[in-house]
Amino acid sequence: MTDTRFYYFSPTQPFYGVPTPEEAVALTKDGGFVWLNYYKPKKEELSKLIDILGIHPLSVEDCTDEQQVPKMEHFPKNTFIIVNAFEYSERVLTIDEINLFIGANFIISVSGNNSNNRTPLNGVLTLIEHDLENVRNGPAYLMYVILDHIVDQKIKAIEQLEEELDNAEEILLDDVSAFDPAELTGLRRNLLNLRKSLFNEREILVKICRNDCPFIPEKTIFHYRDIYDHLAKFLELAETYREMVTNLMELYTSLQNNLMTRTSNETNYAVRRLTFISTIFLPLTLLASIGGMSEWSMMTGPSNWRISYPLFILGMIIIGLVNYYLLKRLDKKKE
Repeated sequence: MTDTRFYYFSPTQPFYGVPTPEEAVALTKDGGFVWLNYYKPKKEELSKLIDILGIHPLSVEDCTDEQQVPKMEHFPKNTFIIVNAFEYSERVLTIDEINLFIGANFIISVSGNNSNNRTPLNGVLTLIEHDLENVRNGPAYLMYVILDHIVDQKIKAIEQLEEELDNAEEILLDDVSAFDPAELTGLRRNLLNLRKSLFNEREILVKICRNDCPFIPEKTIFHYRDIYDHLAKFLELAETYREMVTNLMELYTSLQNNLMTRTSNETNYAVRRLTFISTIFLPLTLLASIGGMSEWSMMTGPSNWRISYPLFILGMIIIGLVNYYLLKRLDKKKE
């Protein structure tokens, strides 16, 4: 179902397609109702509904505005509802706006404005054929079938987000240096958009379940309660995943701090060893400088250099060992 189509549902006969919306609406004089399914329509096409079915011009404007949030508005001859369809692919969450109008003998769906080649309502016809007896009861049940289909598709996007979140956690725990924090930023943004949509859609279902919509009879409310339960569950999952993203960001920061601390400690240890060695050899260097000014005129005289040199070297060794043990003892006291 990749184009605009119109269907007439008779109380007794199988539903069938109708060429134009005018002909479809004319058939409702004998009973039944129509489903006008628009896919990527132009504003001129939707404007015809203002005269045919009394659709409010502001609602037509909303159908062409891609920045609308899910909502429900009541008009004298219809109720206007906006919901969202989700698709998650290549780490990008695509939100497609689905506009629904329900009246006493019609239901209108407008979709595809936010998508490329994706058809959010693809598969609805199969569901209608499998449950045609209930669909004949009126537009309210058909809208339930459409909403239920849209909500069922949301779980695919949510499961993909969950899988990506698990992968990010696994990479972070395996090797913090190989982890890209930008992935968490993208996940957090997608989850915020998901939560905003689910929250508003849940509010729509709350209003429907308390009989706020005059075109949805009480006998159909039980089906809408099932949709509400699904949305409430998805909203809870979105909240949980958002907390997980926050926890992963904190874990990443902590692991980075630990890595920097470890590197700093290794640097300090290396500097400490060099300082230790330098401290030992500084006095020896001083003695060697003084004693080695003239190898023939040592303090003991030039004739005794064969004895003075070995003694001088032995003294330097003793002094070096004494310095070494003194420094080691001082280090142990500090620890």
